[in-house]
Amino acid sequence: MEMITRPRRLRSSENLRRMVRETRMDPSSLMYPMFVMEGTDKVEEISSMPGQYRYTVDRMEEKLYRLADAGVGSVMLFGIPNDKDEVGSGAYAENGIVQQALQKAKQAVPNLFYVSDVCMCEYTSHGHCGILHGHDVDNDKTLDYLAKIAVSQVQAGSDMVAPSDMMDGRVAAIREGLDRNGYTNTPIMSYAVKYASAFYGPFRDAADSAPAFGDRKTYQMDYHNSREGIKEALLDVEEGADIIMVKPAMSFLDMVARVREVVDVPVATYSVSGEYAMVKAAAANGWIDEERIICEMAVSAYRAGTNIYETYFAEEVARFMKEGRIG
Repeated sequence: MEMITRPRRLRSSENLRRMVRETRMDPSSLMYPMFVMEGTDKVEEISSMPGQYRYTVDRMEEKLYRLADAGVGSVMLFGIPNDKDEVGSGAYAENGIVQQALQKAKQAVPNLFYVSDVCMCEYTSHGHCGILHGHDVDNDKTLDYLAKIAVSQVQAGSDMVAPSDMMDGRVAAIREGLDRNGYTNTPIMSYAVKYASAFYGPFRDAADSAPAFGDRKTYQMDYHNSREGIKEALLDVEEGADIIMVKPAMSFLDMVARVREVVDVPVATYSVSGEYAMVKAAAANGWIDEERIICEMAVSAYRAGTNIYETYFAEEVARFMKEGRIG
């Protein structure tokens, strides 16, 4: 039998496989989500996310040093305040928990790039991502608050803001607010394609951000829809988004690929808490090889077209890249 084309030729050795590898990865493209809480001298493990912790500001340095040493490029900060109210005032307070964390982190480990989540769900007494009108989130009234949050975070040292609320028009409102205050060079990474997903469950435990009533399906996307996601991504680019986020990652890599094809800005994806929790639970039962699964999940995101991979496994993935196991 004569065969001219034999794909296996390029798989015959490790050196050759690495030489022709289509997907290349670097630790600098990794982003780690970090939870900071009020108080002192506390590190609390998150029960639904074994190996992940909430840190008080005075205890976050050790983790930041490890991330920097591993080569991870950036950290996204999520705040957990002691007190909440109807308008989420802790999110834009000068001495809010994220503002405190940004100031401390920038001083302690300045070579990391710090991103701040712009949302209200962790700070509102009702757990929704905006200002309520009855039992509905008032989209347009919320925009002023989101812009105020973004400006406050940048004033505290945030290198980039990441609105995750899914209000219509919020990128334009934040861009206008930042520019008006002199922050024309601060980029916006928009959670443009964020689905109403069951994969967020452990995060809501970690951030104490579950809604007190109802759900978020009137503002987060229906996971049956893909064309709608393209519309959201293009709208946010028009409004000034510098990076487009697709969330979650694992079940929505088709959207990463589709968004990558239509936008001319970098694309990010977030491997969310539910993905992490499933891997840890299955590995604890001996059902999977945890390290190999982590590698496959990361590679699949990059293969789909992501430029930035946000994951709770960022430190591990960076190590695997340096060891040559992936990337």
